[in-house]
Amino acid sequence: MKLIPALLASAIALIAAQAVSAHEYDGLMKAKKYAEAEKAANAKLSTDANNADALLVKAELILVEGKTEKLDEAAKYAELCVSTHPQLSECHEMLGNVLGTKALSGGMLAAMSYAGKIRDAYIKAVELDPKNYNARSSLLQYYLQAPAIAGGGKSKAQNLVIETAKVNSAAGNLLQATMDLADDKFTNAETAALSAIPGNSESLSRMQRGVLFNIGASYVQQKKFTDAERVFGEIQQRYPDKYQGTYGMGRSLQEQGKHKEAISWFEKSQALEASAAVHYRLAQCLQAVNDKARAISNFEKAINFKPALSKKLRADAEDQLKALKA
Repeated sequence: MKLIPALLASAIALIAAQAVSAHEYDGLMKAKKYAEAEKAANAKLSTDANNADALLVKAELILVEGKTEKLDEAAKYAELCVSTHPQLSECHEMLGNVLGTKALSGGMLAAMSYAGKIRDAYIKAVELDPKNYNARSSLLQYYLQAPAIAGGGKSKAQNLVIETAKVNSAAGNLLQATMDLADDKFTNAETAALSAIPGNSESLSRMQRGVLFNIGASYVQQKKFTDAERVFGEIQQRYPDKYQGTYGMGRSLQEQGKHKEAISWFEKSQALEASAAVHYRLAQCLQAVNDKARAISNFEKAINFKPALSKKLRADAEDQLKALKA
């Protein structure tokens, strides 16, 4: 019986990490100008208390900055968005994201209690906007990972892929790649992901990068480094101005113990887009080559960066920092 809540928690962990659909403040959020986004949203809400974009970004800010103590507040923003804009897909999607994060922070029992609401929020988001591919991706993750008793199942996942392909072939290919990856069909997943042509859709381009990165990361986990680097190379070729390809190359080299080479790739990734993860991995490699000062600097940056590291990586970064400063 313990397996069911464990599987459900796994499903919620995956969907809670999904990207949020675009809104008026998307540019500020992408630039990580969180204080500016907060200020602008507050100003809007002071004159229009039910403004959808402002409610969405207020909830998103709490999720992005990892303010778990404010998740109830985030839920209120999302619920107000749903109640005042019931036909807006993004409001339902945000409610699913917030409840997913609340479920994670509350443990297994919370995951069980929120499961139906999370699933239904994504179903409604897709129903209202069939082209909300973020919501489709989140719903697919739920179906793939949640047990049947909680509304999950491979048949539901496959039906979603088929229906998605009718709306957009590239989106269908990317969801199929996600399914194949979940089934450890790595070659099929890679073929499906690479065959997708996102066109001018930023949502689909972001999804393709994410799916390809996950495939590459799975190869790294299996120590199939040649395969991993082939996939990360494809990301670099298709998206030279995005960080996933260079970061993935760094991780592959790091796992092989090639720390000096990995440092170069992590620095390239950092130049494209700084993140807590790249600071953390760069710090690990610098520590491995005895560059103590730079390792300390990057561990400190990793700890203070928003969006934050996971609790596990943050704890390790803090431990390494103490050891380096001892």
